[in-house]
Amino acid sequence: MTQKTPLYGLHQLLGAKLIDFSGYLMPLHYGSQLDEHHRVRTRVGVFDVSHMGIVDIEGPDAGDFLRRLLANDVARLKNPGRALYSCLLNPAGGVLDDLIVYSRAPGRYRLVLNASRKDLDTGWMRSEIRALRVTLEPRPDLGLLALQGPGAQAALEMVFSTDFASRLGALKPFAFLEGEEGFVARTGYTGEDGFEIALPEDRLVEAFSTWVDGGVAPIGLGARDTLRLEAGLNLYGQDMDETTSPLESNLAWTVCWDPVDRNFIGRGALEQQRREGLSRCLTGVILSGPGVLRSHQELRDGERSIGMITSGTFAPTLGTAIGLARVVAPRPMEAQVVIRDRPHPVRWQTPPFVKRGQVLVPRTA
Repeated sequence: MTQKTPLYGLHQLLGAKLIDFSGYLMPLHYGSQLDEHHRVRTRVGVFDVSHMGIVDIEGPDAGDFLRRLLANDVARLKNPGRALYSCLLNPAGGVLDDLIVYSRAPGRYRLVLNASRKDLDTGWMRSEIRALRVTLEPRPDLGLLALQGPGAQAALEMVFSTDFASRLGALKPFAFLEGEEGFVARTGYTGEDGFEIALPEDRLVEAFSTWVDGGVAPIGLGARDTLRLEAGLNLYGQDMDETTSPLESNLAWTVCWDPVDRNFIGRGALEQQRREGLSRCLTGVILSGPGVLRSHQELRDGERSIGMITSGTFAPTLGTAIGLARVVAPRPMEAQVVIRDRPHPVRWQTPPFVKRGQVLVPRTA
């Protein structure tokens, strides 16, 4: 059965085009996906991301539990109020999900999971608790908003008190504050400055309405996808899944190898990949001429098949088609993408393509 977020009624009132995404009726756009994309790049927009999963993990063994469960190491979070990005792996090193983990206090953590994986993730994590002194509590009572764009900090005072907004504005990336006014982190999925905010339902609806009434554009999933792809950010189920490792998904930087005796799930498989070398990698591509890149399009080096597009779109900031692609390693110097049975040249680009509004793609002659 398709579910709805607490903001469903507001999406309808705002004229959103609603689609089924991960079992939820979510806004694709509110009229113009292109305008919404540019609004986030140049000003500020607010996203409903309440389909995501929030899980609180607590107990005397919570830190040890997460150090075994995640490829990144929560011991790096020396003080409460910090967060890190990590992959949750199976024993073969495949990515079960990518997530953010927040250190709230000694023995208290919060995880934000992908909507399509939250139930599977929760079951997997419960099965790994075993005899550890750990509790795992999903938080369906909380919803999530993402306030993103260069004007995000200035928009905080529309919803939060001057003091709390000032403290939020002083946060560094991947830091957060929580209190009576909410749980707010300086994180996002757009390549722009911004904040992700967890609130109970009544406050969630009030905050979204206040921002929209104050001139902050509501943003749908369409622009969320073009923004994240310009930022070179992976989408679970397309750019990585249970059959691909972080090393094959341009996420080697999220694997914490030290200390060597931290035996996180999947470590042995990743170490074997490092010893033997990778046979495939994830990289960025840019279409050299007109057209649009889409997932599952084949990439070739002459007559040789070398991989496929995992995510593709027309990039509004660049004015051309871009994508992420899983290809053979080492990748060849030149490649073509097959569009409607015809090869079209592409060029490689190490992600991201755009960061904080700055285009990182070299100009071509």
